Amino acid sequence: MTNALKIAIATNDMETLNAHFGSARNFAIYEVNATEARFVEALTFAEPTAQTARHDDETDRIAPKVAAIEGCALLFVLAIGGPSAARVVRAGVHPIKRKDPEPIAAVLGQVREMLQGTPPPFLRKALGRGSSDFMDDDHSEEMSQ
Repeated sequence: MTNALKIAIATNDMETLNAHFGSARNFAIYEVNATEARFVEALTFAEPTAQTARHDDETDRIAPKVAAIEGCALLFVLAIGGPSAARVVRAGVHPIKRKDPEPIAAVLGQVREMLQGTPPPFLRKALGRGSSDFMDDDHSEEMSQ
């Protein structure tokens, strides 16, 4: 798949974005470009963290999740704590929090839509396109008039 972006979606049922980062039983991994999305794999975690808001270094269950999504450009979750988000970002993955559960198909459609137009800066970086000057975008004529 050309110009594909690898994304991870936190899910407990493999059909819906419906999980917090730490408590997700699965991450559905997809490759997405402007015209299609392809399921790559399901990463399953036997012992998700309890959402206690306390971090226990002895039983760090976050590290395996961060390692599992390395190579993804985006991570879609319902929630992610600050320390976990920092670890995800350090791994080169951009976390995106959603307010409410939604079908994975809808998330994939939204990513495809973003890729069809002028992607936001974080997506351009992930795609290796670099940042563009807004004057180089399609709106440059509007700005000069």
